[in-house]
Amino acid sequence: MQTAEFIVRPDASARRRARRLPAGAGRRAALGALLAAAATLAAAQTARPQPAPLATGVVALREVGDLYSADAVIEAVRQATVSAQISGNVVQFFVDAGDRVKRGQVLARIDTRDADAQVNAGRAGVAQAQAQLNQARLSYERTQNLIKQGFVSQAALDKADADLKTAEAALESARAGNTQALTARSYAELRAPIDGVVSQRLLELGELAAPGRPVLMLHDPAQLRAVGAVPQFMLPQVSGARSAQVDLPTLGKRLPATRVTVLPAADARLLSTVVRAELGGDVPAGVVPGTAAKILLSIGQAKKLVMPAQAVLRRGELTAAYVVGADSRPQLRQIRVGEAVADGQVEVLAGLADGERVALDPVAAGAQR
Repeated sequence: MQTAEFIVRPDASARRRARRLPAGAGRRAALGALLAAAATLAAAQTARPQPAPLATGVVALREVGDLYSADAVIEAVRQATVSAQISGNVVQFFVDAGDRVKRGQVLARIDTRDADAQVNAGRAGVAQAQAQLNQARLSYERTQNLIKQGFVSQAALDKADADLKTAEAALESARAGNTQALTARSYAELRAPIDGVVSQRLLELGELAAPGRPVLMLHDPAQLRAVGAVPQFMLPQVSGARSAQVDLPTLGKRLPATRVTVLPAADARLLSTVVRAELGGDVPAGVVPGTAAKILLSIGQAKKLVMPAQAVLRRGELTAAYVVGADSRPQLRQIRVGEAVADGQVEVLAGLADGERVALDPVAAGAQR
């Protein structure tokens, strides 16, 4: 504690009065002034408000669920890429990224002039085949009458019959071609295959669309999951996991998984296996496909040194906590923490000991130092 020193300098009139007073009286007056100043300082220090006591938590060695953390990314369970099925320039977009769409809704339109020409050609082909069929049928009937009268041979009737069947087949082929042209014409309108949200628009107005070229991407935000990879040496421990949590570091939230699936195949190149953790319908805002996440898989029980997660202070590269001693004064101490565990606790790897108390509000503790 620092001691404040005060120097009392009497004014000119006081000095004159002191010269007129005896020596003993002057010393008594100076002593009285010093005592009055000290009393005023003590009263001011007593009136200063005392800081409120800090809320603390205990660092304890507890048996908690042992978790394995797998790096993951959020993706939509239902997603679709809308691609062009005919060639042509994109002449109109009805939606953009972020718009909600319904199944069957028209999303974009491709130039239909080429498709229209093919439809007209198909209709003309059907008309031509129909006319040829009518002519073949009349020829067959005339040949039948002539063979009854004995004017033509059986070979002529056989040929007329073959011509009739050929004309019938040609009509069917023309009708199929017309149907194909009409179907291709319908592909000029790109429609949504699912209910959802437009994730991305991959072409701009006027660009050339070709069969198989992606134009739009959709996803259903109501059904999301976290997809991560687990190394093969961890498979015996995580293969039987029936519950998991999905940690979202960017949002500071942790969500329970409704279903956990460990795929029955491994990546020979990465020596890992894909694990999926499906999320429920109550997903907070900001969780979108592509969000970084961690899948926390339960692999048993273990004793760990834990502390309240809210007591951890992070400032850039520094991870620390305010340790409250017996004198109730907080002292900043650098620590190293691991993964979060249940009940809002985090594992302590270094810097703290069992039984120590830490301030639950690091900001308030820093203000009292």
